[in-house]
Amino acid sequence: MRTTLAAAAALGLATVTLAAAAPATAADGDAQLSVLHAVPGTTVDVYVDGALTLDDFTPGSLAGPLPVPAGSHQLAITAPDAADASSPIIGPVAADLKAGGDYTAVAHLTAAGKPGATLFTNDTSTVPAGQARLTVRHVAAAPAVDVLAGGKAVLSGLTNPKEASLEVPAGTVPAAVALAGTTQPVIGPADLALGEGTTTVVYAWGSAADGNLALATQTVGGMQQNPNGVPAGTTGAAAEPSPALVAGGILGVAALGGALVLSRRAARARA
Repeated sequence: MRTTLAAAAALGLATVTLAAAAPATAADGDAQLSVLHAVPGTTVDVYVDGALTLDDFTPGSLAGPLPVPAGSHQLAITAPDAADASSPIIGPVAADLKAGGDYTAVAHLTAAGKPGATLFTNDTSTVPAGQARLTVRHVAAAPAVDVLAGGKAVLSGLTNPKEASLEVPAGTVPAAVALAGTTQPVIGPADLALGEGTTTVVYAWGSAADGNLALATQTVGGMQQNPNGVPAGTTGAAAEPSPALVAGGILGVAALGGALVLSRRAARARA
């Protein structure tokens, strides 16, 4: 599977796209874990089981999927360049991962605007031929929202940190997010390219009070029922390609002595 993310600014819809590198080969007992940083204005470090996993992780960034051994793990989010995970700003959060499962851990604001984290399970079940699965996750400091497609509500009353899904014909859909019961977008509209046989996860993140609400999309492919189906490559809020910034710098997994990942900073420390 390949995961991609596009974070679109709420007003200008300027797009920042981060294309994940192909994941390392997972063992039979592994789960797949992605991490989304959806807390505006705060660069962080991410620790898994006390080991630095993501260094200087910026808002709107997605890492993964990373193969992680199944079982219970502790995720902690700290200030950048913290000495260790002993004083997290979020967590530690317990993450129970099943073998073969696909998960996304999201650092985000609660409805009240406090930093928090939620572990979501990504649906990798088969999608019928010609169809795509659309999942929407509300991780913004905002009240309940409706998701609009073509100006009509397709998902209603979604609250933080809930999610809702539906299957739709594959193709490009204009989507927006509005406060529940209204049709005036507070995010978008933006075109979503829903590839056949994929699950496209749309995150509403940011803060309504601070005026930085944004969309992020994560696409998990390779679930089409029809073997001729074409999984999506890169997707997201299809704004103009400029000023898109493309980065493929997903950290690799190094399975050595029980360590999950070796960070860039740890590598420098050994030099």
